[in-house]
Amino acid sequence: MTRKRKTVEELRSQRWYAPQDLRSFGHRSRTLQMGYSHADYAGKPVIAIVNTWSDVSHCHSHFRQRVEEVKRGVWQAGGFPLEMPAITLAETLQKPTTMMYRNFLAMETEELLRSYPADGCVLMGGCDKTGPGLMMGAISMNLPTIFMPAGPMLTGRWAGRPLGSGSDVWKYWDELRAGNITERDWREIEEGIARSPGTCMTMGTASTMTSIIETLGFSLPNAAAIPAPDSSHARMASLSGRRIVEMVWEDLKPRDILSADSFDNAIKVLMALGGSTNALIHVIALARRAGIDLVLDRFEEIGEKTPYLVNMRPAGQYLMEDFYYAGGLVGLLEGMRALLATDALTCTGRTLGENIAGARIHNEDVIRTPSNPMRPDGGLVVLRGNLAPDGAVIKANAAEPRLLRHAGPAMVFEDYNDMAARLDDPDLPVDADSVLVLRNAGPLGGPGMPEWGMLPIPKKLLRQGVRDMVRISDARMSGTSYGTCVLHVAPESWVGGPLALVKTGDIIELDVDARTLTLKIDDAELERRRAAWKPNPPRYERGYGALFSQHVSQADRGCDFDFLEGTATTPDPEIH
Repeated sequence: MTRKRKTVEELRSQRWYAPQDLRSFGHRSRTLQMGYSHADYAGKPVIAIVNTWSDVSHCHSHFRQRVEEVKRGVWQAGGFPLEMPAITLAETLQKPTTMMYRNFLAMETEELLRSYPADGCVLMGGCDKTGPGLMMGAISMNLPTIFMPAGPMLTGRWAGRPLGSGSDVWKYWDELRAGNITERDWREIEEGIARSPGTCMTMGTASTMTSIIETLGFSLPNAAAIPAPDSSHARMASLSGRRIVEMVWEDLKPRDILSADSFDNAIKVLMALGGSTNALIHVIALARRAGIDLVLDRFEEIGEKTPYLVNMRPAGQYLMEDFYYAGGLVGLLEGMRALLATDALTCTGRTLGENIAGARIHNEDVIRTPSNPMRPDGGLVVLRGNLAPDGAVIKANAAEPRLLRHAGPAMVFEDYNDMAARLDDPDLPVDADSVLVLRNAGPLGGPGMPEWGMLPIPKKLLRQGVRDMVRISDARMSGTSYGTCVLHVAPESWVGGPLALVKTGDIIELDVDARTLTLKIDDAELERRRAAWKPNPPRYERGYGALFSQHVSQADRGCDFDFLEGTATTPDPEIH
């Protein structure tokens, strides 16, 4: 697609650098202070490289080197790169949850780009919430944007077996609690499961979201699948730096790329990947930033018609290295071309269809085509009923089939600490038919909607051989998790949603085929319980926590801040 090219005078950064006045003297002299010359930046696009590296960011530990490779590409293409560090969101280490700080990163990204002389940006992320957070901010700012994904880590190894992030942690933790492996085994698994920089090598939230971001049009073709240590990843970083300079001259911005069709493509890829349930929250938030009112029902409509095609853990067999060498995301997209809107524009300046043309699948046991799917639908199912009037979600392809239609008595845990204290009590009144219920784990109740939704199986049931049960919560779960886990129940229990009204012993019925989640009590009793419910006090009195509590939306609306949704214009700062 041919686009009218910007002139030097139209560059946003020229407002800082070009005028011959006192303020611009300061901008130029301070740039010289950093060791740059006039020739380094004069008349060139300024590229902000938003880098989420830090010493505590395990998935992004290679970003110190990758940012230099991005800069190399920017310099080569005639741009002026400026690295701008942003908050690290390190899964597992940040408490109470990185989800609480996703919107913080989105705000920081938007304001970095607005307040400095940036003409375009490269976003460096990958660990679960960094991709959505960076993209939310960039969509709102609407400067030319390219996303450079962190890439997955190498396959884990233990005792001659492959290990997958998260999935095998839960599996072997259960075996340790059941007495089937030793403490030495467990230590060896700990030492072998994360062998390199990069994100989880299962189809968890990280690879789900980087694949979605690429499908939406913001990464170079097949960038999402490259393993972090592979030399192709370093080349992709430099190519991203080169391409963003051209995007600035072409004035190719996020809202030129995003459309209802591109979001439909993203949802189809989510289903084909057997991707993370977290994607529903993030994709809704991204769409609403672009002014597209995406609702949960759209995932259901598309999921019913889109087959599950990628045989990867936690729902399948393989890992991200296998996916990449089997053809990667472009192989998957080409194989499902007939299902996609291939005329959707991308950051390359070409359409999605042009980007994937000629891509091949090299191993059809890893990446299948619609004629030979893993299952005929996407497996992510939206549930509704008197227990989830605004929706809940289940990853049906990661559950035991026998539990997809099930009714059993509730065992209610008030919060995570209550669950941890009582779960392994040998006198806990549960059996294999019980339905474990965790409440006060949503956006406000958690706070931040932690990944607690894969509730552990009680130890006494593990020892009886039970490895899956129906579990219901207003929490999220890791994209690497599995099991019959009903998540994102909305509205959440902390604000008085029906989950707050469940009592131990109540019968709960799950029917995935019927798309229902039902508390089997009559409406009058439900209303009596609702009238007796008392509101919870605020969790935070000050700071970001107070801001979060006052403005975060529920899961079905993307957990964004109400004042950040939509496309209302925020003016550029005056240059004084």
